[in-house]
Formats: sequence, structure tokens, C-alpha cells
Amino acid sequence: MEPITVHTGKSVALMRNDIDTDQIIPKQFLKNILKTGYGIHAFYDWRYLKGSGRPNPDFILNQPSSKGATILVTGNNFGCGSSREHAAWAIKDWGFKVIIAGGYSDIFYMNCTKNGLLPIVLPQAARDVLAKATPEETITVDLVHQKVKYNDHEFAFDINPTWKEKFISGIDDIDLTMSHEQEIEDYEAQIPSFG
Repeated sequence: MEPITVHTGKSVALMRNDIDTDQIIPKQFLKNILKTGYGIHAFYDWRYLKGSGRPNPDFILNQPSSKGATILVTGNNFGCGSSREHAAWAIKDWGFKVIIAGGYSDIFYMNCTKNGLLPIVLPQAARDVLAKATPEETITVDLVHQKVKYNDHEFAFDINPTWKEKFISGIDDIDLTMSHEQEIEDYEAQIPSFG
């Protein structure tokens, strides 16, 4: 995983509540077993005009001002619905590194933490302020000090210390397991052979 300590980037505000995983990545695109290639299909039913496959010019992610955005500011209960890990993959593959929502489904939240996509919870009032950021402005997420900064605003957020350390160190569960490789090998060497 790519470490995150302080991230500054452009943002996109998609201020809808209850955006479920089928809206994030529809079921017909779940054929790939890799974690890449999903970004083009993220929010497919909103991004493309039905039946034509042409981009919907009214959808925020299709607007030129959204290009290069790395922070998604959104509503409550983000990532509800099915447990598909592809939803986190699609958002990350689109280019987002941080999501700021009012809350998440438990499974989606965990899928984010395991895939290097930082999920932050902030109250509505804070997100309303962040949603006003223009394409020329940036938002800074300081994970070390657990603060989101925008112009003269600063919002504190909570995060489990275990996930915080994994993001800062850039390690995932496999990396954590492999850090005990010698201990695992020593244990396996003590197991009697029955061959």
C-alpha cells in the first residue's frame, strides 16, 4: 500500500446519502479478478447516458473540473448494500485516495482500509463546508494529527489506531503477516514430518 501521512488534493462533492455498492460499481462489471480497470465503470449509471454509453455531461465526475480530484466528499451511509470489494477498487482506480462521508457500511469501510483508500467520518456541518471547495482549491488531510484542513477551517476526525498506523506505514494485512515470516518458518520447522 502507498503510505498516507498528509494528503493534499482537489475534491469532488457528491452529496447524496445511501450511495450503495451497486451504484458505485454495477454488478455487470464484476468480472475482473484484478483490482484495476474498474475506475472507468465507477458510478456507471450516473456517469453515462442510458442506452447510449455516452458520458452524462451533468454528472460531476464527467465535468472537466473533477479531473485529477483525489478526495471524495459525500453523504451518510456511503458504501451500503452488498459486500463487493470491487466498490473500493473502483473508487481507488478512478483516482480517489480519501473519502469523507457521514458514515459507512462496516464492510465497505473495512474494504477501504484493506485497499489503501482512507475513509474519514465527519459530521454534516463539516462536509457542507468542504463541499464548497472550488476546483482551484485543495483540501488537506493530515492523518498524523487526524485533521482535515480547508482554507481557515480545521476538522478533527477519529480513526482506529491500528488502521492509522497501517496507512502511515503503508502496510496491509499481508505485509503485516510477512513481517513475522521468520517466526512462521521457525514454527513450521518444528512440525514433525509424517511423510
